[in-house]
Amino acid sequence: MHPFVRHRRSCRVAYGLGLGAVCAALAGCVTDDSVARRTDAPRAVAAAPSGQHGARPKAAAARRHAVAREAAGYSAVGLASWYGAGFHGRRTADGERFDMHSLTAAHRTLPMHCTVRVTNLANHRSLLVRVNDRGPYVGHRLIDLSAAGAKLLGFYDRGVARVKVDYVGPARPQPAPTRVTAQAPPL
Repeated sequence: MHPFVRHRRSCRVAYGLGLGAVCAALAGCVTDDSVARRTDAPRAVAAAPSGQHGARPKAAAARRHAVAREAAGYSAVGLASWYGAGFHGRRTADGERFDMHSLTAAHRTLPMHCTVRVTNLANHRSLLVRVNDRGPYVGHRLIDLSAAGAKLLGFYDRGVARVKVDYVGPARPQPAPTRVTAQAPPL
């Protein structure tokens, strides 16, 4: 047998024995008394982090206002694209259904439910849209608009346009969707 192979086997055996010794030593550190003391101790209940269910309303509101203050001076120039039929009806990042006919947008960092002014720098058309999704995830694009927004800004046919995006403020709350059910006519 080659000496190198013999050396590798002995290293494996030594490693296994060393690992076993460490495990045995650690297992010996736990005594019945220490286990009993740990189980008798009162249990701490972790508080939910801010922004999750169960968070204190004041803390969540303070966080929203801090995010809005950070975004207050936001202004950027870059490429805008649009998305439509392939995503129509799917859930957005904030949980609502995407409607390609509404004036909404996807942005990577701006807070959800804020209003931004998007200006097409080629034709100087301007539009207010509400951020309700995250993206774009293609290339170095700045914002994704709904198909309706792209049509109004005049770049629907080209697919992308150079735009300026300015933060305006928090968006107005959207009305809850109503469910219309058909009623049977009276007999």
